[in-house]
Amino acid sequence: MTDAVTAGEAPNSAGSQPRRWLFVLAILTGSFLLFLVQPMVARMALPKLGGAPNVWNSAMLVYQALLLGGYAYAHFIGRLSLAKQGYVHLAVLALAALTLPLHLAEIAPAAPGWEALWVPWLFLLSVGPVFFAVSAQAPLVQRWFAAHPQAGNPYPLYAASNLGSFGGLIAYPLLAEPLLPLAQQGRLWAFGYLVLLGLVAALVWARRGVAAAAPAVRATEEAAPQERTGWRRIMLWLALSAVPSGLMLSTTTYLTTDIMAMPLLWVIPLGLYLLSFSIAFAEGRGLARLFVLAAPVVLLAGAAMAIYGSGRPGLSAAIASVVLLFVVATALHARLYESRPEPAQLTRFYLVMSLGGALGGLFTALIAPVTFDWTWEHPILMVAAAALLPLGAYRGFADRFVLPAFFVRWTLLLALIAALFAGLAFLKIGEEMGRPGWAIAIALLGLFAFALFVAIRRWSFVAGTATVLAALGGIMQFQVSASGDRSRSYFGVYSVIRQDDGTRQLMHGTTTHGIQLAGEDGQRSLAPSTYYGPTSGAGMALASVPELFGRDAHIGVLGLGVGTLACFRQPGQRWTLFEIDPAVVRYSRDGTFTYVEKCTPDADVRVGDARLEMAETPADSYDLLVLDAFSSDSIPLHLLTNEAMGHYRRALGERGILVVNITNRFLQLKPVLSALAKEQGMVALVRDDVPDWEAGLYSSTWVVMTADPAVLAHLADKGEWEELPVPDRAAWTDDYASILPHLIWENFL
Repeated sequence: MTDAVTAGEAPNSAGSQPRRWLFVLAILTGSFLLFLVQPMVARMALPKLGGAPNVWNSAMLVYQALLLGGYAYAHFIGRLSLAKQGYVHLAVLALAALTLPLHLAEIAPAAPGWEALWVPWLFLLSVGPVFFAVSAQAPLVQRWFAAHPQAGNPYPLYAASNLGSFGGLIAYPLLAEPLLPLAQQGRLWAFGYLVLLGLVAALVWARRGVAAAAPAVRATEEAAPQERTGWRRIMLWLALSAVPSGLMLSTTTYLTTDIMAMPLLWVIPLGLYLLSFSIAFAEGRGLARLFVLAAPVVLLAGAAMAIYGSGRPGLSAAIASVVLLFVVATALHARLYESRPEPAQLTRFYLVMSLGGALGGLFTALIAPVTFDWTWEHPILMVAAAALLPLGAYRGFADRFVLPAFFVRWTLLLALIAALFAGLAFLKIGEEMGRPGWAIAIALLGLFAFALFVAIRRWSFVAGTATVLAALGGIMQFQVSASGDRSRSYFGVYSVIRQDDGTRQLMHGTTTHGIQLAGEDGQRSLAPSTYYGPTSGAGMALASVPELFGRDAHIGVLGLGVGTLACFRQPGQRWTLFEIDPAVVRYSRDGTFTYVEKCTPDADVRVGDARLEMAETPADSYDLLVLDAFSSDSIPLHLLTNEAMGHYRRALGERGILVVNITNRFLQLKPVLSALAKEQGMVALVRDDVPDWEAGLYSSTWVVMTADPAVLAHLADKGEWEELPVPDRAAWTDDYASILPHLIWENFL
């Protein structure tokens, strides 16, 4: 088969109409299924490895690699006749259908430190065949559509493809997850896959009379001139694809670190990323041009708010990051669309695009976590975006004023210097005055003016973006990195804050995970602090252990932190400490924090997922378990399902106590624990502790659960406890859980 037919050749009567509606329907269906399955399989995987944000980023890397494979397959079978392409693709879809319904592959648990490779392998084995088959839909369907001489421009079908993808993403957290258990989700997805198979068969039938691909001419008058695609153009396609892809994942990390690794938050950046393609590749160019015009100002202002908000969780910084991603991705994809080739090279174009997306994902999901000690990939990608954004409108406006080149150059240099000092001064004002509203308003106006000015030249815009990022937080973050008091693992970024008096604080993202106060003679105090004071639920429960279980009780702590709870140990007790992240364990072993070293030197410290460890623990092993496993400020959802609770109860003795820390800014978890207690046949109480802040103690909320009412009555006699609310919803399970009813919306403001 050749890739072109003569312009005057007409197909036979069987294929006399382009049938655009059928191709749009098929491409929408395939894309909807493709992006519905992404959060679905990631949700299935949570019980395997918890809720770290990188689980989703690792999943996205696999999806991008499979998408690249699908686009490569679509490109290479393009050498066949249309009929053979159709038959081959139908066979591939049918073979992939043999792996349905969707389920997680049975593989050995991840060894500590190897999660970054284990998670992609799990996703590849679980969803690889069907994702690969469906991912080839977009380029293949567009190529088949373009094969008809009357078809017209095929590229807007890519906008329809991404609209379907966006719909699939939004449908999962808003409809599928809240309404359907995972098993039923998988069955419905399999049904949709069979519908897609039928649509592809209809497409093959619709093009049975078309002998070859579309003529190698421009699809519209706006298309790029017909020319040989050189390596410079291919490198541009790669860059314009890689930067938005990387930004999407780095924005995802920011959003999910301090709230929860949940599909509702996973899909926001990815959904906007896909929507950007729909605008950038639309046949009407008006909206895309507006995004291109706004992008330089949005990039500079959004970058400033994001870097300034790092370490200070809040809605404004989150919104700024999301808006930046959407506008900048649309502008970069619009430039990508303007550089597109003629339809004869369509599958090659999409193959390079997919490779660029995979490279951006590789940088953010794999390279950055092992290379950087902080999320440096986010500002790096912002500067890269500044180097690629279309700036023609601003340069053209400036060039209307005939000014000497040296004058323009020196004026821009002075503006950059002024911006650096202004940013540093603003940062100092924020530290001393608590970010006054008037200062923020003035700063934003200044940023808008600065962006409009420096955008007249590429070098000054890139330098201006880097300057703003450096002044409003980049220099400060570099100083922390240079001090050696920060580390990064698959599970997050940890910072140790050392005060002059010897007090040390561990931050995970923006959440305090423990403080060790200064003691006498330069020694660090072993007194409890933060959420673990004597009047906290955990403190009161641990103090009651000798009376309830004797001197030789066995205590288990799920989630180490800085080890504060270790100093509640009493003589004769056996302690076992569980921690998923080896980086956290090192802080207690290298002397950074001394609670474990001084109070439980003989404790058994086990590195691994607490739930998996509990599943392997013999029955009746513990008298008391403390569940305090957090990922920044988010609760790993897989630790609060009925199946997980069953593991904890089995590991406890008949009178054993489970103590759960549910302190959280964004989720009201009391109803969740109430439902779990009822399902497990346990009784429960909750304690809201408001201690003395000046003593280094924080407010906390703890729940105690036990199967023995007498044990609960003993605890109730020791302090003020309350009954949990009557559950109004079913308990969370591995198959069904939704946090939407439990969000504390006012705390997002």
